[in-house]
Amino acid sequence: MVTAIVLMTVDGKRVNQIAETLAGIQGISECYSVGGSYDLVAIIRVPHNADLATLVTEHIAPLDGVLSTETLLAFKAHSKHDLEAMFAVGL
Repeated sequence: MVTAIVLMTVDGKRVNQIAETLAGIQGISECYSVGGSYDLVAIIRVPHNADLATLVTEHIAPLDGVLSTETLLAFKAHSKHDLEAMFAVGL
């Protein structure tokens, strides 16, 4: 399982609309509107690196109102929850 965090700068008038769109895309487990240097943060969990590349370049970056993205690739999860088991359902 590949986990990534995508930080996005978006058109301020479209934050909620873009967040709702992102939340409906397969592979995006969560989407948060945030304060600070970015407007939205998406948590992505997909089986392979190629799936991550496709998701970011073909489904997130081209959305109308997404101005820029920065993708952070997670190396290891540190959590009290078994994240692999939680997100492996149906894979």
